[in-house]
Amino acid sequence: MSTDNVLIDNPAEMVRRFTLNRPKKRNALNDDVRKELFDGLRDGDRDRSISVMIIRGSGEAFSAGYELSQPNHNVERAIAKTDGWWSRHVVNNWFEIWDMSTPVIAQVHGWCLAGGSELANACDLIYVAEDAKIGYPPVRLMSPPDMQWQTWMMGLRKGMEALLTGDHMSGLEAVQSGMANRAFPVNDLDKNVLIIAERIAKIPLDLLALNKRSAHRAMEAAGIRNGIRSTTDIQALGFHQPSSKEYMGNLGSKDLKERLSERDRDFNDYRET
Repeated sequence: MSTDNVLIDNPAEMVRRFTLNRPKKRNALNDDVRKELFDGLRDGDRDRSISVMIIRGSGEAFSAGYELSQPNHNVERAIAKTDGWWSRHVVNNWFEIWDMSTPVIAQVHGWCLAGGSELANACDLIYVAEDAKIGYPPVRLMSPPDMQWQTWMMGLRKGMEALLTGDHMSGLEAVQSGMANRAFPVNDLDKNVLIIAERIAKIPLDLLALNKRSAHRAMEAAGIRNGIRSTTDIQALGFHQPSSKEYMGNLGSKDLKERLSERDRDFNDYRET
């Protein structure tokens, strides 16, 4: 069942688990990872022997975000490549997880940045290591988020602070903010997420699907789907700003790690700590 970039196993009855498996790249999301993950999630959602799915990362991170050193464009092909197509197409992917009948859990440890934080927030439940590091640094020199989960999942004030600073928060802070459900010591995370998944799996599949859908419909009545889709247009505007154009134009002319360091050096965080 496993693929080159995503390991797939069934760690408990009626539980399917996906492990992003690019540890040397901190599980950066390239086309291959996203395709293999979504193919696996779709299979799991159709499998009547699966009640809940878990996404986690190998190595030292959940996911450090989108792969910037290679193109990302082939996973969701329905979007014409007009202005703003990138954020619209990744949001289509994330809402596909939202629309699945099967509950999906994000199990987050280590770095969970940018597109990795979008993946986590597309899931139905988020359980984190206490010392996880969750943030969206591209707001500093690139654009607002592709999927602006911050204000929806943390509220206006905490979400606004995250968007205006690009700072990261710990797993404990993520729980306090409302973004994550619970935090555990990193060595206990696997065990506790499986305990929760097995409790979810006790609910019959037909009712489980309705329970998930009812929560999402309530959020959609409050405007979450419209709101997140609307902010993809704001994200597209970011790439037209002079500071973003200068930064993005130079990404290929210098070492990528050095460019990221330039972004974060004044803040003394991420790779600059």
